[in-house]
Amino acid sequence: MENLSDVGLEVIDNEFLRQFETTIEGQKATIEYAQQERKIFLTKLIMSEELVKKGFEEDFIVAVFNIIEDRNIRLVPTSPTIAKFMRKNRRKYKDLLPVGINI
Repeated sequence: MENLSDVGLEVIDNEFLRQFETTIEGQKATIEYAQQERKIFLTKLIMSEELVKKGFEEDFIVAVFNIIEDRNIRLVPTSPTIAKFMRKNRRKYKDLLPVGINI
């Protein structure tokens, strides 16, 4: 369990289900992933529309990006939502991408 105080979310890496999980306002949100060598592929974001409208989507993505950065592995955002966030914040997170991958 990792507590990320900078965005205020507690995110759990459920390795058995291969997903990052958090609970926001009593609702569960997940980001599914696949991992190969030193890369993690973020494949799907599951969050209720209500939480998305309240702006929690970006907080959750940032929290997961922070975990990945702390583990010193590269990320490949295959989920359209996460790829869109990555494009929007390219400068801040470009070092998380593997060499030769552009979003």
